[in-house]
Amino acid sequence: MGKPTGFIEFDRKPPRQRPAKQRVADSKEFYLQWKEQDAADQGARCMNCAVPFCSNGCPLGNLIPEWNHLVYVGQWEQALKTLHATNNFPEFTGRICPAPCEPACVLSINDDPVTIEYIERAIVEKGFDEGWIKAQIPSHRTGKRVAVIGSGPAGLAAAQQLNRASHLVTVFERDETIGGLLRLGIPDLKNTSFRGEWTYYRKKG
Repeated sequence: MGKPTGFIEFDRKPPRQRPAKQRVADSKEFYLQWKEQDAADQGARCMNCAVPFCSNGCPLGNLIPEWNHLVYVGQWEQALKTLHATNNFPEFTGRICPAPCEPACVLSINDDPVTIEYIERAIVEKGFDEGWIKAQIPSHRTGKRVAVIGSGPAGLAAAQQLNRASHLVTVFERDETIGGLLRLGIPDLKNTSFRGEWTYYRKKG
């Protein structure tokens, strides 16, 4: 899986940031979109450890080595399917998650860890760009109806899983807009600057 010498050949290289003069004028995202080859090179750094501590460190249990490898070999659509197998909303977690998977990466013992969070974001953005992310309507319904109270990330994830199980789901929200903390509690500027790179580069500075 992956490139056996990838972690030796490639250094950790996150996406480039927008110039500071641009960032102070708005509240948009800090990071620019990766080139596919850059993401593939970072995916090649994954060592396919016998025990994937990155997956153990992820609260969702994401299949991280699998989709790192798929990005490395250019199978982006399959990478998206693998990512969605455990993560309902990678478009959110790929931006605001504190990424406990990265400190858990074996490579971080004596080097910078794999850029897991940024690869995750690259996968889902590729999915949107290519039109792979679509509403998944079950071919049949069980006839059971379920009410989900609250449209925050937990409520929406529960609703999606129940819909996949072919139940009819209604989400109730007390506020005027849906999304809960995702929409009302997290500023746009924190989408990708929330964690930043300082954690892994402070030892070099």
